[in-house]
Amino acid sequence: MSPDALIAHFVAASAVILVAAHAAGWVARRLGQPYIVGQLAAGIALGPSLLGSAAPGAYDELFPDGIGTALTGIAQLALVVFLFSVGYELDVRLLGGRARTTVAVALASFVVPMAVGSGGALLLRDQLHSLGMPRELSPSMVVFAGIALSITAVPVLSAIVRENGLAPTVPGVVAVTAAGLLDVICWTVLAGTMMEDGEGHTLEWPWRAALAVGFVALMLVTARPLLRRLLWGTHVDSSLRLAMLIGLALGSAWVTHSLGLHVIFGALLAGVVTPREPGGTLDADLVRPLHEVGALLLPFFFVVSGRSVSVTGMDATGWVAVLVVTVLAVVTKIGSGAVTARLGGLDRHEARTVGVLLSARGLTELIALDAGLRAGLLSVPLYTILVFMALATTLLTQPLLALVRRRAEQEPRRARRAARTPFPPAGDQGDTPPARVADAG
Repeated sequence: MSPDALIAHFVAASAVILVAAHAAGWVARRLGQPYIVGQLAAGIALGPSLLGSAAPGAYDELFPDGIGTALTGIAQLALVVFLFSVGYELDVRLLGGRARTTVAVALASFVVPMAVGSGGALLLRDQLHSLGMPRELSPSMVVFAGIALSITAVPVLSAIVRENGLAPTVPGVVAVTAAGLLDVICWTVLAGTMMEDGEGHTLEWPWRAALAVGFVALMLVTARPLLRRLLWGTHVDSSLRLAMLIGLALGSAWVTHSLGLHVIFGALLAGVVTPREPGGTLDADLVRPLHEVGALLLPFFFVVSGRSVSVTGMDATGWVAVLVVTVLAVVTKIGSGAVTARLGGLDRHEARTVGVLLSARGLTELIALDAGLRAGLLSVPLYTILVFMALATTLLTQPLLALVRRRAEQEPRRARRAARTPFPPAGDQGDTPPARVADAG
């Protein structure tokens, strides 16, 4: 195929991807679901399992093999921009006076799912082997199974918190901040896992790990004051500042990729070290275009991820596996988050709200799964199962949150009805006071 023909195919495919993904996101929002859920569904629908099966000719015409590299490149660029904005917006000062509770919630919602996921991988080796995994799982594969259950999607969670009016509430702040800390833990463990399991690098793992630690330390110590002096102290135009910072994110992503990590780690690190405005507020001239660029380009990532999803290869065993993994993912997250929040001083309904919010996985899970698939830590069938788990847990978050809210509203009504119930006349119970009668009952 000639270069002109490839460009024409790429332009046509891009038009379809953008229109389909954003239209599906609009429909999802109308149905009370996060925008990103519709985009993910559109990405899977445009993949070989659905569009490729229903209209193979149209699929081959729309997505010829020659444009795969270009689509992947755009998808990786979208990830870098998106994760740079996530790192920039991460603010641990939201902990306030509940720092201990928030840290405890983050640790519990990491340790419990990690133990269940890793333990399940070790106990169910034969079942995983039937899904294309090696019979003898490497330590990295076992750890990755735990990470797949541990991750929480901070962007999706933040959107749900805003849309439900929970941003100024205790459970909203605890959930968002705990999710941020949790993802830092997960990305750190995932970085070590992928570095240890990395292939095709001339340097041995200890040297790559040492260089990675040195790069992180250099960024944390020098990047923020240098950026503040160069880009804020000299009153640089906001568009030039945005271009320079995205260039920093891309350069940082290239370094971490060269060290055997995924580009996502460098992008996150660049966002974390980017200075804020005086007082710790976010730079609106930076956040707004980052969100716009990320929202525009992320559908390319969903389509690239969806191309690896093999729905046609799913049999009854695969769908049972989706159900089991989804139940484990929901129960471990809600249980660990809610119990720890309750022990930290939140009331029943606040604790349940925290647990439900932490169960949303969404885009962050997809990013980790994509990295694991590329690193050879997942087979295609297992990747498909975990993608559907990520979609299911995200879809369940809003209904479960509504259920918790409904129960919270019903309990005061029950209490008021109980308070209006008249006590028996005092003479019927001797001299026993009404309060003692109620206690005896």
